[in-house]
Amino acid sequence: MPIKFPFSRRAGPSDAWTKCPACDAQVFNRQLERSLRVCPSCGHHFRMSIGERLDLLLDAGSFEERDAGLEAIDRLGFHDDRPYDHRLEASRVKTGLRDALVWGIGRIDGHRVAIAIFDFRFMGGSMGSVVGEKLARCFETALADRIPAVVVSASGGARMQEGTLSLMQLAKTTAPLVRLDQAGIPFIAVLTDPTTGGVLASFASLGDVIVAEPKALIGFAGARVASDTVGEELPTGFQTAEFLLEHGFVDLVVPRTELRMTLARLLRLLPVAAVDDGEPPISGERPWGPLGALSGFAERLGGAVSETIGIEVDAEEVRGNGRPGPPPRPPAAGVDAGTDEEARQ
Repeated sequence: MPIKFPFSRRAGPSDAWTKCPACDAQVFNRQLERSLRVCPSCGHHFRMSIGERLDLLLDAGSFEERDAGLEAIDRLGFHDDRPYDHRLEASRVKTGLRDALVWGIGRIDGHRVAIAIFDFRFMGGSMGSVVGEKLARCFETALADRIPAVVVSASGGARMQEGTLSLMQLAKTTAPLVRLDQAGIPFIAVLTDPTTGGVLASFASLGDVIVAEPKALIGFAGARVASDTVGEELPTGFQTAEFLLEHGFVDLVVPRTELRMTLARLLRLLPVAAVDDGEPPISGERPWGPLGALSGFAERLGGAVSETIGIEVDAEEVRGNGRPGPPPRPPAAGVDAGTDEEARQ
């Protein structure tokens, strides 16, 4: 006679657990949410949605979304195995988003910022016309309101379904950053897994400070394509955040649990440059800013080195942050000034 158990051997729900791709551990979803989607066994950082990023980084209730109604359309009539507009609709149903990026105004530890966040679930976080337009408006608002800009990237690059229109977004998103730098307004780029292609080749690599999450995949092209292009075997893990930190492309690799605190500290260390309403800036001079401070120091250091090695530098050419360069060297003893000028010519 077969044994009858007093309970049913029902299988648990299939969506109650998530398998870690790094260590193959089965992680209970509720535990994964409590740990900010970081594997408790190996520390692997899972991808996050826009809502989860906002909860992680911003002060509660401080986010105000801008340009929420912008939607992409199929201007080229692109069709591969499915029409582009069908792909857009499927991604909107899947994610509840209109496109791969959301931006708005919020606060990080009380600091008002213009922040934009990618969601990789929407067509791989690819950058099309709408994403590029939102990013440009984010940077322009940061410039107009004189507040720092923060962008959290998670993207496969330019959206191929929009062809040349998507490639034009590289120029559109980088142009405002020049004006931000000239105005002394900091831009912090946060690179998460993955940040590749045209996104990395444009604004994501131009931050005053570039922060990355541990083990994030960061690179322009795939490892095999990059290896074939240079014609040699590249080091293992050359597209990881840690490798890029070691070689100077990334400034900080920060665990997710410390990311909000790190951004708050950077915002305190990189204040927006003050504007003197009484006196307009002198033409050709830059106000104080994160890059301006470093470039001014480099120019002054270059002037000092030039004197050490005997190279003449025009004082008017060596200027940084509104400060004049070192005065010209006096002619050597026993040498007429006119003769010295003729020698230099």
